[in-house]
Parts: sequence; C-alpha cells; structure tokens
Amino acid sequence: MPSDIPIHDWPLPYESRLAARATSAIDLVVIHCTELPDLATAREFGERVHYAETQTGNSGHYYIDTDGSVHRFVIDARVANHTRAYNPRSIGIELSNLGRYPNWTDSRHQQFTTPYTQAQIDSLLALLRLLRNELPNLKYIAGHDDLDTRLEPASDNPSVMLRRRLDPGPLFPWDAVVPASGLQRLIPSQ
Repeated sequence: MPSDIPIHDWPLPYESRLAARATSAIDLVVIHCTELPDLATAREFGERVHYAETQTGNSGHYYIDTDGSVHRFVIDARVANHTRAYNPRSIGIELSNLGRYPNWTDSRHQQFTTPYTQAQIDSLLALLRLLRNELPNLKYIAGHDDLDTRLEPASDNPSVMLRRRLDPGPLFPWDAVVPASGLQRLIPSQ
C-alpha cells in the first residue's frame, strides 16, 4: 500500500481559533469511533461550539468514512479537543462507526456491533504512515478508551457506573493495526 492517501480538507469553522502548536510536540495518535450514524452527523457534532471562551468545540483532526475516504477537519498544527488531558500532544483520528449510538449511557446497550470496514483500516494505516513521515516525534498510538477512563452513572440506572469512553471498541483490530503502524501502544502511565 502506498504511504500517501488523498485527504479531503474540510476545515471546521472555528479551526483558526484552536490553539496553535509546533508539530514537533506531537508524539501520539488517538483512535476514536464517532458513535454516530454517518459522517454528516459527525460533522454536525464537530461544528457545535462547546467552549464559550474560545468559541470552539470537540473534534478529531481526521475522519475516516466507511468507504475509506479521509477528511481533515483540523490541521496538525492546531490542538483539537478530542481526548481530555492529551490534546496538546496528540492527533485525533475518528472512524465513522455506530458504536453504541444512540444509547451511549444506557447500561443495557454497551455493545459495539458494527465492524470497521477493510477500506477504513487500509486508509487508517496509510494515514498513519503519512503522519509518521510528517511528524518525526510520533511514537505512540492509543484508543480513546485507553486514555479516558472516567465513569458516569447509567441513564437507565444511576446506581450503575459506566465507562464514558469505550471507543474505538472491541471490534477495532488492534492486533493488526499496531504492528502495521510502526507505533507503540501507549500505556497510560507513560
């Protein structure tokens, strides 16, 4: 597979208001699952402003749709809000997938049932190769669930505490992606 891949630039309206950073600060890629029905809905969520002071929202840098197309919402030199406490050092890559949608906080619906497409995995690996070439300090890869382990009460039973983040979920092929990426799986204590 080639290391280059077509990337469709689709900057978020607030991209220029996100904090700037030197790309040499980036040593981590965080893999996410959109947990939404499609890329259009993910885009709508990404455009929502959640931070009044900066007029910015939550988003990854790259989104990979089920057909393998890659869309850049935020350039690498900007800090996207995608993983609490890890944003300044990381690139967020979102894979379009239903995940637990629309029952994210219902304890009876915590299973991921939609597998990632081979086109998504192939594009992810090509994007990771490209990022490794462009970001010389990139060393690590992690899932959102590896880094954000906070709990919250279940919407159906507040006495049950659920993990807030389970993405990219148990159907993500870590055993294939980590060795093929040339990156090390991040252990949260690092």
